[in-house]
Amino acid sequence: MDGAISCHGGKDTLAAAAAKAGKSEVMARLAADYPLGPHDQPQSMCPAFGSLRVGLRMRRVAVILSGSACCVYGLTFTSHFYGARRSVGYVPFDSETLVTGQLYEDIVKAVFETAKPENYDAVVVINLCVPTASGVPLDLLPAQINGVRIIGIDVPGFGVPTHAEAKDVLAGAMLRYARHEAEKGAVARPRGPVTGGRKVSLLGEMFPADPPGIAAMLAPMGLGLAPGMPAREWRDLYGALDSTVAAAIHPFYTAAIREFLAAGRKVVGSAPVGLEGTEAWLTAIGAAADISAPAVAAAKTATLPAIQAALDGNQINARMVVSGYEGSELLVARALIEAGAEIPYVGTALPRTEWSAADAAWLTAQGTHVQYRACLEQDVAAMRDVKPDLAFGTTPLVQAAKEQHIPAVYFTNMVSARPVFGAPGIASLAALVKAQTAGREKFSRMVAFFDGGSTSC
Repeated sequence: MDGAISCHGGKDTLAAAAAKAGKSEVMARLAADYPLGPHDQPQSMCPAFGSLRVGLRMRRVAVILSGSACCVYGLTFTSHFYGARRSVGYVPFDSETLVTGQLYEDIVKAVFETAKPENYDAVVVINLCVPTASGVPLDLLPAQINGVRIIGIDVPGFGVPTHAEAKDVLAGAMLRYARHEAEKGAVARPRGPVTGGRKVSLLGEMFPADPPGIAAMLAPMGLGLAPGMPAREWRDLYGALDSTVAAAIHPFYTAAIREFLAAGRKVVGSAPVGLEGTEAWLTAIGAAADISAPAVAAAKTATLPAIQAALDGNQINARMVVSGYEGSELLVARALIEAGAEIPYVGTALPRTEWSAADAAWLTAQGTHVQYRACLEQDVAAMRDVKPDLAFGTTPLVQAAKEQHIPAVYFTNMVSARPVFGAPGIASLAALVKAQTAGREKFSRMVAFFDGGSTSC
C-alpha cells in the first residue's frame, strides 16, 4: 500500500496506483459497467454518495466509510442534508496505517464490532478514492459474521463517473449476494402480504405516487409489483429477484440488471411515459411476461384514454432544454414533448445503454439532440444556442440560465419530486412548466432592475 497517495493526486495517478495495488479487476469491471463519454467525467457530487444513500435508506443495514476525513465529512453532511436519520460509520487512517496495512485490520475490527444480528441484517463497507488506490482489500472481509452479511465495495471517484451509477454499484453487489443465498435454499419473504402471480420489479428511485400508478396500469394484465430496486430492506432483494420482469425505468442499473439476467429474469427498458411511451412499454412488458394479446389490449384501454385526456387538458407552449444526472431526463423530455413543448436538447450525465435506446430514438425522431455523458459546458452551450423559455437542469446550469435571464429549475428537487408517469405525470410536469414560464415577465423586470445598477439596500 502506498502511503504517498492522496485524493489530490489526480484521476490518472490514482487509477494507476489502484492497478499497481491489485485493484485491476475492480477497475476493469467499473470501466465496463460505467463507460466514460467523449470527455473525462461529468461534473456532479462525489459518486460515493449514491452508494451511501442506498445503504442509509435500507432498514437494518449499517454503512461504514473508509476514506479521507474531508471526503467522509462531505458525504455525511450531504446524506443528512437529504434526510438521512442514521449514523455513518468511519474508519480513519493516516500514512502509517495505510502503508502497514493496519487500515484493513481497523476495518475488520469495525465490522466485527458493528455486525450484531439483533441490530443489522447487513454491514456495508465502502472504500473511497485513497483506500481503493492503495489496494485496501475489502474482498478479504468475511462474507458474514454471526449471520450478518458483509458487503465490501470500491466506489472511487476516479472509477465511478456519477453518484447515480454508484447506486448501482451497491444495488448490484447486494443483489448478487441475495441471489447466491436464494440459490442455496429458502429465504425470508418480503414484509407484508404476499400475493401470487407474475410480478414486475421497477429499477430506479421514483416519486412515491408513481409505483402505485404503474401497478394500476399492470393490473389488467394480471401483473403485480414486486419490490423495486434499490431495495428498502434486505428481504426485498429476494422479492425483486422473484419477479418475472425487471423494468429498467432508470437505464443505468447495469450491475443490478446483470443479476436479474443471471436469475433468468427478462428486462424491459423505457417507461410508461406519455401516450406513445406508455403504449410501447405496456406492449413490451406484456411480451416479456408472456401476457395474452387481449389482456395487453385491456391494459391499454384502461390506461391510454386518461393519458390522452391529460395531454389534451395540459398543453404546453414553451421552448425548453432538459438536463440532469438522475437518469430520467429522457423520460421527462418525452412527456413534455407529447404535451406540446419544443425541446431541441436533452443532456444526461449518464451513459448510453440499451435500456434507454427506445427513448433516445423517439427523441431524435422529434428533432431533439440527446447528449449522453453531458458536461456542464455542453449543457450551457446548448442553452445559449436554444435560448429557451425554461430550463430544467443541474444547479450550475440553473445558475448559468439565470445569469442569462432565463427561468430555470433544479431537476433533482423540482422535477424528480413529482409524478412523471401516466396521466398524473403529464399534469404535474405541465403545471410546473406553466408556473415557471408564467413568471418570466416578472423575472425579466427583476433582472432589469438589478441590471440598472441599483446597489441600495
